[in-house]
Amino acid sequence: MKKRKIDIRNCAGDIIKALRPGILITTKVGDKVNSMTIGWGTLGIIWERPMFVAYVRQQRHTREMLDMCREFTINVPIGEFRRNILGICGSKSGRDMDKIEAAGLTPVEPEVISVPGLKEFPLTLECRVVYRQEQESAQFNDEITRQFYTMETGDHICYYGEIVAAYVIED
Repeated sequence: MKKRKIDIRNCAGDIIKALRPGILITTKVGDKVNSMTIGWGTLGIIWERPMFVAYVRQQRHTREMLDMCREFTINVPIGEFRRNILGICGSKSGRDMDKIEAAGLTPVEPEVISVPGLKEFPLTLECRVVYRQEQESAQFNDEITRQFYTMETGDHICYYGEIVAAYVIED
């Protein structure tokens, strides 16, 4: 597979737009690769570094893997893609199954970190966690709390990932 390097400033709008229907965050511990659908994220410059901030609920398997590996890829679809990928990766747990296999995803060798990109979601950001912050639900205003947080869902952890490589996977 060929990788075309990209400048994230030129595709930031496309990445942010893709968040609404969902993109994937992928992690790896040992030989186990796991992807999860996310709809919340932030792309920008923090500490003079390009950064993607991913929000992951505390009870997710992906959170456990991120805390062990401290690296992730952000995988963004370009054009048409199989929508069931988002359903599988967003509703199943990597604790119980191999979501990469179930979703028919093809891992692609990374450039800098240990976590692969995904051929089917070719716009790839390779990220190293430089900061981790647990959200404090007591700090949310009432509207946010009512809309997004209940006792059953739990709070998120924010993973600030420095973008160390950015490219589009091509055949």
